[in-house]
Amino acid sequence: MHETESAQTSLSFEFFPPRSPEAVAKLASTCSELTALKPEFFSVTYGAGGSTRDLTLDTVLSVKTQTRVDTAPHLSCVGSSLDDIRATLESYSVAGITRLVALRGDMPSGTTGLGELRFASELVAFIRREYGARFHLEVAAYPEVHPQAAGAQADLDHFKEKVDAGADSAITQYFYNPDAYFRFVDSCSAAGIDIPIIAGIMPVTNYTNLKRFSDMCGAEIPRWMLKRLQDFGDDRESLQAFGIDVTTALCERLMDAPVPGFHFYSMNQSQACIAVCSNLGLAGK
Repeated sequence: MHETESAQTSLSFEFFPPRSPEAVAKLASTCSELTALKPEFFSVTYGAGGSTRDLTLDTVLSVKTQTRVDTAPHLSCVGSSLDDIRATLESYSVAGITRLVALRGDMPSGTTGLGELRFASELVAFIRREYGARFHLEVAAYPEVHPQAAGAQADLDHFKEKVDAGADSAITQYFYNPDAYFRFVDSCSAAGIDIPIIAGIMPVTNYTNLKRFSDMCGAEIPRWMLKRLQDFGDDRESLQAFGIDVTTALCERLMDAPVPGFHFYSMNQSQACIAVCSNLGLAGK
């Protein structure tokens, strides 16, 4: 238990837009269960090139109405025109949304052209020019270095550009090596970056999905952990119990630092998130 830290450690959870009536019902149940943890906010992802823009807005409004928890849509700029981005921002503003996760994003497959804004720093600057302090802006951070960055220093420089453009706080890519986070935060401090850097946490529940996601985003799965996960094979119950233990131990290390908050990549599931938060003394804080 971490009673001292728990009063200072915020919780937030990421969802993706559901695409079927069954998935909508599942997300509603997940939201209800995670609301009991008193999160600071929820976030909802945005498809490549804005491909789920309407679904994202619908999901944000549904989650916010159901839970009364501040809910932040992701907004990416690559592949979108300024007019498209401006229209999306206006729809969010009219809907009473006050928090955004501002990202560069990925190009949809089969398309060319980056759009009028090429980087997340340009998107942050554009939002600040258009809306001032209307939105609390979260940006992404990469303790293990963005997979497309030229190097660690270049990645830190890009992160500082987002902060200087007006970012309020950051959420990291998920990681399993706490030293990567500690060193990244130290590097940010040395560079004059002082916004809260919330640790992104991916509970381990499925080996195949975790391996695929990690290969895509550059998150390192430690070799010892990868081998243990492979050993479980089809024993899903044992794998999930191991995953909860590993994720709990990671968060305990981070809380001892301390860390300002945890942002759980929930995959629209609640069980593992609730188990980890309960282990940490953060459930119902």
